[in-house]
Amino acid sequence: MIMEQIILKKPFLAKIMRINTWMEKVLRSLSKHRDQDICEVEQNSTALNRQMESGRTVQPEHLWETAEKETMIIVPDEKSFQLQKDETITPLPPKKENDEMPTCLLCVCLSGSVYCEEVDIDAVPPLPKESAYLYARFNKIKKLTAKDFADIPNLRRLDFTGNLIEDIEDGTFSKLSLLEELTLAENQLLKLPVLPPKLTLFNAKYNKIKSRGIKANTFKKLHNLSFLYLDHNALESVPLNLPESLRVIHLQFNNITSITDDTFCKANDTSYIRDRIEEIRLEGNPVILGKHPNSFICLKRLPIGSYI
Repeated sequence: MIMEQIILKKPFLAKIMRINTWMEKVLRSLSKHRDQDICEVEQNSTALNRQMESGRTVQPEHLWETAEKETMIIVPDEKSFQLQKDETITPLPPKKENDEMPTCLLCVCLSGSVYCEEVDIDAVPPLPKESAYLYARFNKIKKLTAKDFADIPNLRRLDFTGNLIEDIEDGTFSKLSLLEELTLAENQLLKLPVLPPKLTLFNAKYNKIKSRGIKANTFKKLHNLSFLYLDHNALESVPLNLPESLRVIHLQFNNITSITDDTFCKANDTSYIRDRIEEIRLEGNPVILGKHPNSFICLKRLPIGSYI
């Protein structure tokens, strides 16, 4: 009986030895990989021993196939790399001429305000779309065009003091429905453009504007206009149809020679009072204000100027 057990156990022990030899090879091949992989192999070895103890046989080829699958590294071919490159890299758009010096590097952009003062620009630079205030004072700008502000609808203040502006294209300010303050002082203007309807302040002092350069209805529909500065120009008369909203009118140092009863008041309405006007300046003109006493009867304060 003992001899039969020994005979039965010899083949079984031989299988155990062969399998252990295979497992040593597997462990050596996986020793270069992560500790996690080694743990998995050790778990497989434990399971294998249990199977052998229960009398089940396991083919060694199966073990080698499993190890090869676990250690296999997939190397993408050249086409695969090319596809990934094409998908991840987007070509840059071609540079525009204006992109060479972005406005916010040439100027200072801060919370919707653009400061381009004394930077020697000769045209309005491309502005960020959210711009609300532009200060382009003391430059060399000679002309304003409609395209300068076509895509900047939120502008509320423009200041071009101290440039060389001679011409303003028709419709330049037509899309600026929110514009409240427009300053064109100290330029070379001979006439005024069509002005946007919500202006509260218009400043065009120190230009070369004559009366024929201001149309009869230029100011008529500007119902919010409070401050008008046209001093130091070449006006021969006070502009017509000044709106009731005006508080300050500066016309000093022009060439105004006469004033009528309808200039500031209404000749046919003696009860009319223009109570919003706080200041009218007419000094430095040839007109003698004392010769036109009925021209100021609707005003709370007399204009500043020569009365003798």
